[in-house]
Amino acid sequence: MGHIASGVKPALWLSLLHGFLFLIADSGTESPQDHSTMDVSSRHFRAEFLQEWQGSPDAPYFDPSTPRNITGLVGHPVRLLCRVKNLQNRTVSWVRHRDIHLLTVGRYTYTSDQRFEAQHKPRSEEWALRIRSPQRRDSGQYECQISTTPPIGHAVFLNIVEPETVISSGPELFIQAGSTINLTCTVRHTPEPPSSITWTHGEQVISNVINFDSARGGISLVTEKGLKSTSRLLVQRATGSDAGVYTCGPNNAPSAATRVHVLSGEHPAAMQQGCAKSTLDKTASILCCLLTIYVLRKPSFNDLQFGT
Repeated sequence: MGHIASGVKPALWLSLLHGFLFLIADSGTESPQDHSTMDVSSRHFRAEFLQEWQGSPDAPYFDPSTPRNITGLVGHPVRLLCRVKNLQNRTVSWVRHRDIHLLTVGRYTYTSDQRFEAQHKPRSEEWALRIRSPQRRDSGQYECQISTTPPIGHAVFLNIVEPETVISSGPELFIQAGSTINLTCTVRHTPEPPSSITWTHGEQVISNVINFDSARGGISLVTEKGLKSTSRLLVQRATGSDAGVYTCGPNNAPSAATRVHVLSGEHPAAMQQGCAKSTLDKTASILCCLLTIYVLRKPSFNDLQFGT
């Protein structure tokens, strides 16, 4: 009892004593005015008590330097962390905001989802929530809470991403014969930069200029690796034989493909081939073929009919 008293400010004890004496003094009489006075005194007491308690230098608080935004990869363990100063006899819990689901209390896990795990080392200020094999649906806000009155929390936003590969030209690219095919492939959200990014044209691997088309030349392949890796393929003076499907395949992410159409004057033979072999949806294929028919037909002035 002496230890507790030594940790509380004298002003707090005076407030407690004041409230107790006030209750004793007015316990024998009741009147509307007495109730009003008691209500005002009670509100003043509670406000003073809570303000004194929350402003105490012994109150627990979160380390503000702890990261609030975490990005993780699908299938790779991720760890949410909060650091609590001066916890004393309080308890730290992790709550998922999406469904207000209590995940952990102290060092114990309170969810049936075995992917979640509470982590804490004795006498450490760190309280972590570990998620094994996270999925996209695990993205969202989580909160580390301290069991004060009222509870205080530290919000952490989790974003779970998965590796992706994108070709800047989109699913199809139309160019004129003699111009340059310019394809840029971007690989993002991989655990580490891909060790290799392979381009193929149909079934043929474009590993370098020599085995692709050494006779003609004019082909370059440049790859830059990092947090966001890119690979750029340039095919100069394109001909009809350069038409077809180009695929960018990193070794640690899904591949991406685009179909290149090389238009030769007013008779885009490669465009016809693209319509026949296109793997796009039906609507895009129909529009592609209608455009081909329109270009090949070349309607003249005599073909037009006018109403009378």
